Amino acid sequence: MSQKKLPPRWESSAPAIHAVQVAFDVEEEVLQAVRRAAFDNNLSNSDQIRQVLGLAVTSRPKRPRLTVTLSEEDYAALGQRFGLTPEQRLEIKERVLRELLAFARRVENPGRGER
Repeated sequence: MSQKKLPPRWESSAPAIHAVQVAFDVEEEVLQAVRRAAFDNNLSNSDQIRQVLGLAVTSRPKRPRLTVTLSEEDYAALGQRFGLTPEQRLEIKERVLRELLAFARRVENPGRGER
């Protein structure tokens, strides 16, 4: 197989192109320990594993975000719950965000009412 030269705009990505993701089948105890440490250290699970192994960890800032996959049925259910149509996805997203914020406040301040 011949080595083709990468376009200039891709050259900085060359190391990532050659990296290989490795998955480990581990016991629940290991999984939970890595997740807990990653959470406590504000790292991704992958970066926590790299830290455990003594490998370099990139310290690039990460956007604090959560993701969830929503189906058409999920949008319909959420729309009904919030009094919106399933097509009002931005409004549904805003309402979900408000609900997550309220959840976080309840978890962080148990026993206190919502503000």
